[in-house]
Amino acid sequence: MPALPRQAHFTVKRSDFPKDFLFGTSTSAYQIEGSSFGGCGESHWDSFAATAGNVVRCENGAIACDHYHNWPQDLDLMKELGVSAYRFSTSWARILPEGRGQVNEEGLDFYDKLVDGMLERGLAPNLTLYHWELPSALSDIGGWRNRDVADLFADYAEIVVKRLGDRLSTVVTFNEPWCITWYSHFHGAHAPGLRDIRAVSRAAHLVPVAHGKAIAALRALGQKDLGIVLNFEHISPLDDAPANREAARLTEGIYNRWFLGGLLNGSYPEDVLSYLEPYLPEGWQQDMDNIKAPLDWLGINYYTRNLVSAGTTEPGSALPEMIGNKGPLPRTEMNWEVYPEGLGDLLSWISKTYTGALPLAITENGMANKDVLTGGAVDDQERIAYLDAHFRQALSAIDKGVPLKAYFVWSLMDNFEWALGYDKRFGLVHVDFESLKRTPKASYHALKAMLSGT
Repeated sequence: MPALPRQAHFTVKRSDFPKDFLFGTSTSAYQIEGSSFGGCGESHWDSFAATAGNVVRCENGAIACDHYHNWPQDLDLMKELGVSAYRFSTSWARILPEGRGQVNEEGLDFYDKLVDGMLERGLAPNLTLYHWELPSALSDIGGWRNRDVADLFADYAEIVVKRLGDRLSTVVTFNEPWCITWYSHFHGAHAPGLRDIRAVSRAAHLVPVAHGKAIAALRALGQKDLGIVLNFEHISPLDDAPANREAARLTEGIYNRWFLGGLLNGSYPEDVLSYLEPYLPEGWQQDMDNIKAPLDWLGINYYTRNLVSAGTTEPGSALPEMIGNKGPLPRTEMNWEVYPEGLGDLLSWISKTYTGALPLAITENGMANKDVLTGGAVDDQERIAYLDAHFRQALSAIDKGVPLKAYFVWSLMDNFEWALGYDKRFGLVHVDFESLKRTPKASYHALKAMLSGT
C-alpha cells in the first residue's frame, strides 16, 4: 500500500474560493462535551459502551474532552484558526434527560453561553440537533423503530430552537441518517447495536419522518436556513462482473440514494424498496409528503470510496451479501482509502440529479492519522495533503457550477471516536486525554496560514 503523502502547506489559497464561502470546523456533543456533567441524562451510547466488545476498552464519552468546562478555550482556538463558522450539536439527553418531560435548564444554559461565545468571537453557530445520541429512556421504548419518537424529536427541536434560534446561522435536523439506521440497526457497529432487517427498515423510514416533523415545527417558529446532513461514499463495482455491478448498485442505493430520494423527491429508489418494503411501517406511503419537507440547503459528509463485490448470500437472507473492498490507494488510520476525486464526482452528481440550485455545504471531511506528540508538536503533514486535495475538488465543483457554499473540517480536535474509543485522531488540535491539554497540530497552523492569506 502506498504511503500517505506529506505536505507542509496548502497549495490552494483562501482567495481561490468565493468571498462569501464559509470555512469552519465540526464537532459533536457526545464526542467532546463529557456526558457526566451538568445534569446530562444517559444516552444509548453510555449503555452501548458499557457492554464489553462494543467499544475499544469500554471507553465512553463521560469526560471526553471536557468541552463542557473548556469551551472558552476551544472557541478561542477556532477564532485563532481563522474559521468563520462552527458546526456543533446539542445533546438531547442533556436538554431532556428522559427524552421528554422536564427540561434540564442547566443544559440549555450551557448551550446559551456556548452560542453567545461563538458570536463574541465572530463564529457563525451552525447547529445539529441530533448527532447519534438518543436518550436511554427513548431507546427503552424502541428508539427510532417507534413512530412516537419522531414526534418527541420534533418537540425537542422546538425547545432548542425557541431558546437558541434567534442567534443560529443554520439548523440541521440529523447528522448522517445512514449511520443512525444502517450502521446501528443492521450492521450493529454503533448504538443501539442491532442486526435486524425489520429494525433498520423501520428506522430508515422513521428517521426521515422525524426530520420532516421537525422541519415543519421549526418553520412554524419562523426559523430559517434549515437542512439535513447526509453521508456519502463513492461506490463502484470491484470489476465489471455482472454480479459485482449489481451488488454495487444496491449498495449505492442503500447508502446514497435512499435518503436523497425520500428527502428530495418524496420517493425511495425502487431497487432498494423492493427489498425493504415488506418490513416498512404500515401506511408508510402516507409519510412521503412530510419527509419531502422543503430544505434550505443540504450538508454532505465525505471521507472515502467503496469498491463493492457480490458475496455468497445465505438462503433466507433478506438482502444479498455485498462486500466492501479496498483498492491500491493510500489509506488513513481508519483504513479508508484516500480518494479526493470521489468528492468532486459526488458533488456534481448530487447537484445535477437531486438538488439543482439548492445550496450545498461540505459539513464533514477530514482524516484520522497516526499523530504523535513530539517535543510539544504534532507534524501531521499527511492531514494537510489530504485536506488540500479535497479543497481542490471543492474548487473544481464550484467552477463547474455546483452551488457549494461552505466547507467544515472534521474535526476541531481529537475526541471520542465512537466504537473506536480514543484511538483514532481526526483533530486539527491534539488532545491529551489524561491532562486534556490542547496542542494545535501542523495542520492547524497550515490552515491558519491559508485562511489568513499568508
